[in-house]
Order: sequence, then structure tokens, then C-alpha cells
Amino acid sequence: MHRKATQTFCNMNVAIVGASGAVGQEFLRVLAERNFPIDELRLFGSSRSAGTTYQFRGKDIVVRELRHDTDDFKDIDIAFTSAGGGISQEFAADITRHGAVMIDNTSAFRMDPEVPLVVPECNAADALNRPRGIIANPNCTTIMMVVALQAIEKLSHIKRVHVSSYQAASGAGAAAMDELEMQMKQIVGGEKPTVSKFAYQLAYNVIPQIDVFTENGYTKEEMKMYHETKKIMHSDIDVSATCVRVPVMRSHSEAIWVETERPISVEEARQAIAGGEGLTLQDNPAEKDYPMPLFLAGCDNVYVGRIRKDLANPNGLTFWLVSDQIKKGAALNAVQIAEWLIANNGLNK
Repeated sequence: MHRKATQTFCNMNVAIVGASGAVGQEFLRVLAERNFPIDELRLFGSSRSAGTTYQFRGKDIVVRELRHDTDDFKDIDIAFTSAGGGISQEFAADITRHGAVMIDNTSAFRMDPEVPLVVPECNAADALNRPRGIIANPNCTTIMMVVALQAIEKLSHIKRVHVSSYQAASGAGAAAMDELEMQMKQIVGGEKPTVSKFAYQLAYNVIPQIDVFTENGYTKEEMKMYHETKKIMHSDIDVSATCVRVPVMRSHSEAIWVETERPISVEEARQAIAGGEGLTLQDNPAEKDYPMPLFLAGCDNVYVGRIRKDLANPNGLTFWLVSDQIKKGAALNAVQIAEWLIANNGLNK
């Protein structure tokens, strides 16, 4: 069931920057289905997408070109930005100058000490301390993981995590989804598949690289999980990740191993996950019932299954999770931050 409580609050003037992208379009869907309290919605994009019309709650809204020489954000309360890190950095001052809270879905500000990095199920109150007027949305793989880790952390402090992600094409944007679909059709038709968005053909393949490699052999995507988890959970937790692109259209999956300070039983973990905020327990292996991306696109929660003891570590647990990374891993998490601020009188802090 979608949250309806926001309708009792004063309506907001809201902006979406990057409205034509996959996440921008998801913002429109999430804001509509959650009945977010909007008085006026303004959409912004590049010169290429300016003039495009989208419908929201029965009204046609024309995308404006994002420009420096305007006061387009003067009356905006909340601006959701998802047009790339460079654009967020370039226009942050314009967006926040008149007091708008900028909730940014790029990597531009995530590790900035003056910008809170927020997953509402874990550290919502951090959103109140935003000297720059900016709140950062974490990387999608981090968001999914920490929602589950938070439930375990309440049982016993997590010392370290090993995680392998299985990331859908949509994590690389709408063009990547189109390329995967085109490759499937080309292969079936006996044609050579077009390879443009990824380094290699994704159809019938897995690619053990997401983003560029760093000096330590890990990719930027993997290092995001390492650094962001510490900041969100205010913890010394260590994360070692391997991120893999798989030929799935939408929703990421993760296999996770956690080591806690004390042993946690499978039943304890199941109860914690079942009662955890933003989590759904789907763990009945006898009936072949476990989370899969095929069935969870468009769902709000992080779904967790295959919870079991780690055979290689007496203080270890391992489990599997799936979540829609465009929804909870991007647009929904940002909207939930905004909802929390409204509910806690946090927009004017």
C-alpha cells in the first residue's frame, strides 16, 4: 500500500531536473502514486529535451531548458535532480539559492562532508543537517543493501560485509535497456548484436565490470558501496563488493555475507527482516519461493530470502535480496526523504 499521509500537509512546489531520463520518469510515477502534496510541478532538462510534454495528474507539463540566467527555482521547495553529476555540480547553486532543498540522485555530492547521504530506513534525521541545502541519494546498490543491513545491525553490530551484485541493464539508463532488447532481437534474427552502451555484448552474457577500475582493482561502483555504507550507517563496517552487469531488464539482485559481533540465528534474522522497515521477507526455499527480479519490478520494498548460516564463519549469515533499483534505488528513496522532511517539519531547518 502506498503512503497517503502526505496529503494532510501543505502542498509543495516541486522541480524535477532530468525529467526525460529513466529516473526522471520514475519520479513522475512515484510522486503520483504516493499522492505527494504538490501545488506546482516544474520539469527541467537539456536543450534537447526542452519542449517535451509530460502528463502529471491530468495536466500537461512542458519541460523547460535548465539555464543559469533564470529564477526558475525561486519558489521551489524541493528539487529532485537526476541529470548527471556534472549537471548537479554546475547548477547546485542555482537550484538552492532561494532555499529549495536539492535531493540529488547522482554521485556528485555523496561523500561531501557537508552533504548528508540518506536512506530513510537507516538515517533519516541526517537530512536535517544540510549546510549546502543538498541531500544526496546513495548509489542504488548501496540503498538496497543498507536497508537490509539495518535490520541485522539492530541485532548485533556488523563488522564486515561481502557482497556480489547482479545489476540490471536499466542501471545504466534507458539507452542500455534499449540496447539489451535490441541485442536479443538481433541474435534471434541471426544478426550481429550492436554493442555501444556496454564494453561487451550483454545479451547471453555477464560483465564483471560496472564503472571504471580504480588503482586497487575495484571499480568505482564497488568502492561506492564501501564508502557510502560507512557514511549512512555511521559505522566502521567494511564492505568488499564485486559488481556484475547481467542481462536482466530491471531490478538488481545481491548475494550478501555479513559477519556480526555475536552469532545470529537464522530465525532471529528472519524475524528482524520480516519486521524491518522497507523490507519484505520472501524466504521459503522448500516451495522455491525467493526474490527474483522478473517479478519485483515496480515494487517498493527490498525483498530478502535464502537466509542461512555462513558455513565459513560462525558469526556469519548469508542472504539474497532483490529490489527495483530505479524505484527504491533512486526515485522512491529520494521521495521518501522528502516525505520524511515534510512529516518532521524539516524543510526549513
